[in-house]
Amino acid sequence: MSGENNGVNPEKDLSASNLPGQRGDQGEEIRVQRGMFGANNGGDTSGYGGLVRSIRLPGEAVRPYGGWFDEVADELEGALEEQGLVPENAIDKTVVDRDELTFHIEREHLVRVAQTLRDDPALRFELCTGVSGVHYPGDKGRELHCVYHLRSLTHGRLIRLEVSLPDTDPHVPSLVSVYPTNDWHERETYDFFGIVFDGHPALTRIMMPDDWQGFPQRKDYPLGGIPVEYKGAQIPAPDQRRSYS
Repeated sequence: MSGENNGVNPEKDLSASNLPGQRGDQGEEIRVQRGMFGANNGGDTSGYGGLVRSIRLPGEAVRPYGGWFDEVADELEGALEEQGLVPENAIDKTVVDRDELTFHIEREHLVRVAQTLRDDPALRFELCTGVSGVHYPGDKGRELHCVYHLRSLTHGRLIRLEVSLPDTDPHVPSLVSVYPTNDWHERETYDFFGIVFDGHPALTRIMMPDDWQGFPQRKDYPLGGIPVEYKGAQIPAPDQRRSYS
């Protein structure tokens, strides 16, 4: 077989450096999960019921970030200063995790930061490949996250923007005016997570019925779905089909 693994057998070497997603005590702990899948009602059939692990978000990075990350960060901060905006007021924190660069942006400055990243000749992140929603119920005051992936075709670089919102005020400015391709991505994120993109030209549900209650991809959405009628028989929702003794 071609390819080298430097003598490491990933099936046997269980050192911390060989396990995915291990941050130890680094980062921000948002909750402690018990069991593999978070289920706590009913019998455990997975064998992972005794698992206890800390759920952490990566913490703020310190300079130097390494490689071209410092160049992008310096240029973005300089461009914002030229517009009369203090960078620290727009950029909540900068995270470098798994060799990826993420700028956490205050939502009121999102449009300006995105436009700067698109238009500045030294940055030129011309393409936004969409926005995804994430729900962390344990991240108090920042339960909802919007994640944007920006690609520079000019410089061959990829970065991420992230905006955090409380679930009591799930509003964020739309980026359709800067990246028109975000039109349908923002609609889908609104549909599944209930994040309202202010200024979107036609924010509507595109997957669920217009009168659907709730947002199916939030972690607090009830599991089990709805009963299904099949060949004249009424099949109960999945969470009601089986009981454990």
